[in-house]
Amino acid sequence: MSGSGTQQAAHSLAFRVMRLCRPTLHVDTSPLKFDPCDLLFGEDLFDDPVAASHLPRLLDSISIGQSNNNSTDPSDLSYRNRFLLHHPSDSLGLPGLLVLPQSFGAIYLGETFCSYISINNSSNFEVREVTIKAEIQTERQRILLLDTSKSPVESIRAGGRYDFIVEHDVKELGAHTLVCTALYNDGDSERKYLPQFFKFMVSNPLSVRTKVRVVKETTFLEACIENNTKSNLYMDQVEFEPAQHWSATVLKAEDHAVEHNLLTREVSKPPILIRSGGGIHNYLYQLRASSQDTAQVKVEGSNVLGKLQITWRTNLGEPGRLQTQHILGNPITRKVIELQVVEVPSVIILEKPFLVHLNLINQTERVVGPFEVWLSHSDSLDEKAVMVNGLQTMTLGEVQALGSFKFQLHLIAIKNGIQKIGGFTVFDTVEKKTYDSLLELEIYVDSE
Repeated sequence: MSGSGTQQAAHSLAFRVMRLCRPTLHVDTSPLKFDPCDLLFGEDLFDDPVAASHLPRLLDSISIGQSNNNSTDPSDLSYRNRFLLHHPSDSLGLPGLLVLPQSFGAIYLGETFCSYISINNSSNFEVREVTIKAEIQTERQRILLLDTSKSPVESIRAGGRYDFIVEHDVKELGAHTLVCTALYNDGDSERKYLPQFFKFMVSNPLSVRTKVRVVKETTFLEACIENNTKSNLYMDQVEFEPAQHWSATVLKAEDHAVEHNLLTREVSKPPILIRSGGGIHNYLYQLRASSQDTAQVKVEGSNVLGKLQITWRTNLGEPGRLQTQHILGNPITRKVIELQVVEVPSVIILEKPFLVHLNLINQTERVVGPFEVWLSHSDSLDEKAVMVNGLQTMTLGEVQALGSFKFQLHLIAIKNGIQKIGGFTVFDTVEKKTYDSLLELEIYVDSE
């Protein structure tokens, strides 16, 4: 491929560029081929058992006749048999030839752009002291790929050339320009400067859409990967790298394959095919917080879950790799206090008092409190299954920064069976702030 230049004077040298990538399969564009038997026999031939019984013998005689014709007249240049199927594979339209790239073609983010560059001397005299530079220019930066300033090419003879290969990992979308420049002495010892530009566009091969769902203490991440290219992509790896304080597990559908093949599948895992032109595949990950200590408080306000590492190959094995940006979860709300259950009796008898041990945790770096604790009275007396036995309001002292305060509540159950205890309310007497719906637990009440 020749590039555009800004020079006005004639130059002895010129750059030629060819992209180095896997070849493509040559597709035969000739008209549809057919078998002569399709013209002689109808679709309902096999409905007649008598005719069907004579069909194999007739087909053998036709094939023998065709082979004899081909063997007896190999110099036939009339192409009268060019529309005939000589082999079943001819119907695919793939003669088995490979085609080298005729242009840059489609270049995608995550691929390695590799180019074979040749600088040709088309003049009748030798050029000397040739300094060559090749760089990629994007909207953000210029990346140097080759520079022979420290060791220039001594000479390129008349009609000769100098070849080299450059590589660049494509990490940006949009317009790219391969800039090739040469500074040399021509036959008149005049110093000349030759710039040439080769432009190409970089597209996104994949569309990654994510959804985050939180179920109690577990976060589920669904990633939908769509193929935007014109060729099939084989996913070698789609791995989620969790952020700090998170752990991730990929969830898959149950595989009912033979058990003794489990080890083989782990060693050589087959790639996942995502078909061209909008094919999709979904991945599901289960995320859990790796720790519940004060380290989680230090990263409070950060809702970064992690990022996806994706590697793939095309039909002929061309590799590609992408890393997504940080995937964000639901916004983390800062909790001042948290109420946790420490101990609940294993046996609770109807209409007999019992103790529930609770722990009030201060998740801030300052002293909070004092507090008042009670069970809310939103439910009517007929609907309430568990009530406070004794004082309806308990007073607690101050809770130190990042500390906790353990206390007990005296309760009594007035309904048997599985009951829910909710409505725990904590009131900050200093800030005049109420914290409700902090805790809900289930108990089983036995009648005896």
